[in-house]
Amino acid sequence: MTVPAPRAHPGTAPAAGSETGDLGRFGYGQQLHRSVGPFASFAAGFSFVSILTTVFQLFGLGFSFGGAGFFWTWPTVFAGQLLVALCFAELAARYPISGAVFQWSSRLAGTDVGWITGWVMVVGQVLTVATAAIALQAVLPSIWSGFQVIGGPGADPSPTSSTGAQNAVVLGVALLVVTTAVNVIGVRLMALLTSAGVVVEILGVAALVIALFGHAERSPAVVATTTGAAEGPYLSLWLASSLMAAYVMVGFDSAGELSEETRAPRATTPRTILRALVVSGIGGALILVGGLIAAPSLTDGTLASQGLASVLTTRLGDVSGRLLLACVAIAVAVCTLAVQTSGSRMVYSMARERAFPFAGVLGRVSVRTGTPVGASVLVGVGAAIALAVNWHQSAVFTALASLCIAMLYLAYLGVTLPLLVRRLRGGLPGGVDEFGRPLFSLGRWGVAVNAAAVVYQVAMVVNLAWPRAAVYDLTGGTWWLRFSALLFIGATVLVGLVLHRRNRARHGGPIVLGALQVGGPARPEPVEEPA
Repeated sequence: MTVPAPRAHPGTAPAAGSETGDLGRFGYGQQLHRSVGPFASFAAGFSFVSILTTVFQLFGLGFSFGGAGFFWTWPTVFAGQLLVALCFAELAARYPISGAVFQWSSRLAGTDVGWITGWVMVVGQVLTVATAAIALQAVLPSIWSGFQVIGGPGADPSPTSSTGAQNAVVLGVALLVVTTAVNVIGVRLMALLTSAGVVVEILGVAALVIALFGHAERSPAVVATTTGAAEGPYLSLWLASSLMAAYVMVGFDSAGELSEETRAPRATTPRTILRALVVSGIGGALILVGGLIAAPSLTDGTLASQGLASVLTTRLGDVSGRLLLACVAIAVAVCTLAVQTSGSRMVYSMARERAFPFAGVLGRVSVRTGTPVGASVLVGVGAAIALAVNWHQSAVFTALASLCIAMLYLAYLGVTLPLLVRRLRGGLPGGVDEFGRPLFSLGRWGVAVNAAAVVYQVAMVVNLAWPRAAVYDLTGGTWWLRFSALLFIGATVLVGLVLHRRNRARHGGPIVLGALQVGGPARPEPVEEPA
């Protein structure tokens, strides 16, 4: 069914060819402030990935399963995610709109599929914000014992202990208050802090790699062994250890979420999506090898229980080790900010289509700050609620980490699978960017890359959601924790279907997006809704 493009959202569009005029051809007025440059766009994706945050947070978990050989999960996941990122880069060039995953899926498969994909992505992003904020607990008490507020300096700071889990909630909520305030104040402050944080993180990664390789105990050839692995069939242990790499290498699409705030997004965003993933992949691989060769022991259990923080404080001493840990703490804060920003743009994009509950509040942009205040607060509050669950159930931490990534992988699949179908039916249209150059394209490799990306994603969704007791049920006897991924994903989709059905009934039909315009100065076309 062909439906006419709706009138543009309120606002006067400048002449065609500018970013604002380009956005107007999709049926949207420029409400968000367009002040994000190329480095800030890269910083949004790099900060979401945040190798310092996530490698420090989950290194011990990955090593506890696969031992030294778990390193090979990193290049495997990187290769798979690079396939996905290449597909996303093509779409970012053609649809430079906030709420990227929702918009891309909707324009490829129709708004019903797009809504469910966007809904799963929003829930996954909220959980990811909570999981990122939890990472402070893996760092701050190692810098200064006074950060262990619950139980005092002598209490167990491990995030899976009772005192550590509760303290993680306290530190995480405090961080969420700050990141929510920054998101409300304006995108300029967010971009400034994110860019500064990325500079600190890149310098921290370089210093960390040099320090670890400079204190090597063994050869990098150790990655070819299974030293330190748990007992059991190694393939299943290795697959479980891939949780760490899978958790780290997501969020590179955040640059796409900021498309309406990025200058020259058709030219800039595809490159920053790929650059964020590639830089993170190289830096993360070096950190993993460095941690394995510099650890005092691979078999005494310390590396599995305390992760890289113990390697730093042991090898570099208190002062140097804590300085590097301070860089990690900054990376954690910036990562939480970037994930929350990305999630708020997704909520905003869906709400302005009247596709979200309380759309009037969540789809509104502050005239003064140019930010979606309601959406930012919702994501912050939702993450705080997810954190609160950890207060009385410390086993939730690892389950939450795996669950949120399974949700994001599922949402990504809601884009790449329809994209593959579109390619097989004729491919994506071309066009030019803001500088008159052809849009980023995979050309004749598009079908092969896209198909491989879909196969990889399906395999990883199954791997991440598999009901492993060692990941989802640290209590050893709580059945609902063991099956929490399957139960939560099922419940999320069910609630999403109910909300979407009610929304369709309330508004008298499906969501109608703006014009399906993919090139530069071409005339807009109506959206073709799949049957």
